[in-house]
Order: sequence, then C-alpha cells, then structure tokens
Amino acid sequence: MDATDPAEAVRRIHDVVAAARSGTADQSRLLAALADLRLLREELTGWEPELITAARGAGASWVALAPALGVASRQAAERRYLRLQPSDTGERTGEGRVGAERDRRAGDRAVADWARRNSADLRRLAGQVSALNGLGPAAQESADRIGAALGDDDPATLLPPLAAAQPHLTGEHAGLAERVGEIAQHTARLRRDAADLRRARD
Repeated sequence: MDATDPAEAVRRIHDVVAAARSGTADQSRLLAALADLRLLREELTGWEPELITAARGAGASWVALAPALGVASRQAAERRYLRLQPSDTGERTGEGRVGAERDRRAGDRAVADWARRNSADLRRLAGQVSALNGLGPAAQESADRIGAALGDDDPATLLPPLAAAQPHLTGEHAGLAERVGEIAQHTARLRRDAADLRRARD
C-alpha cells in the first residue's frame, strides 16, 4: 500500500471486495488487497490517538469524545485512548498501559496530598537548598529550579527539583541531602502504596 495515499488504497480494496463478491477476483488481487488492508488498519490505528490528543488539546472533554469513539462513557473513552497509546514504561498490552496510567495517577494524588499537608516543611527545606552559596554550576542550576518552583502554589512541584539537587549536596550540605533523600524515599513508598490500594479495589 502507498502509505501516503490511504484514499487510493481504500479504492483498491473496495474494487477487490466488489470483484470477490462477483466471483471475479483472482488470488493475487485478493492477497494484495489483504496486505493493503493490514497496512491501512495500522495507519488508521496510529491516527486515532493523534486525533484524540488533538481533540483534547482543543478542549474536548472525555464525555464529548465518548460518542465519537463509539463508547458509552467518559471512562471507556479514556480507557480506549490509553490502550492505543505506545507504552513508555514497558507494558506490552493495552490493559497494562491502562493499569500503569492508573497507578501513576493514584501515586500522583497520594504524593500531592502529602505535599499539601506538609507544605510548610517542604517549602522550608526547599528555601534552604535554593539559598545555598558557593555551589558548582550543576548544583546552582538545581538550586535555581527549586527557587523557581517555590513560586508555584502547588508544593508538589518542589519534589522533582529537590530530588535532582540531592546528588549535588555534598560535604557541608550532606545533612540537607539526607533530608531530601528521606523525602524521596517516602514519596516513592506513597506511590507504591497508592498503586497497591488501587489494584486491591479493582
């Protein structure tokens, strides 16, 4: 199939289907049409998540997308989208991708809730790290990112730059590095526990 002209491929397949129904299609045309159909199906499958992503970017809700996708609910629409998405975490099946995404969201919610409840301590630690003097270039870049994140209303945004800064907090700053490491371990545990709880509920 000419991947640049799906419309032409559809016309070819349509002609062969008509010939098959009339009993005039030979084996070579049928096999070529099947090969065209397979390649066309693969291309269409690639288009669907792109169009869904574009529709979401344009403001379409999952509720609005559901009938367009031929499913009954917003949950089913989102589930279909996740099944079609390529995995960046190693899951080989659509169900695996759905589960991984739900685990990630459950973990994000648990960590965000913890960060809100511990906002004062988290911001105090971030302020201490961002105010350090005499840092090397890499450490200073991390400290600057922490300083920028301090301006965000969501304290959870402090966690990634703090974790990135930890390897640079050495020598006299080892105590800060230890506290940052404890937070990283705790949030990782929160994510695992949230994922386990979600699976138990399912």
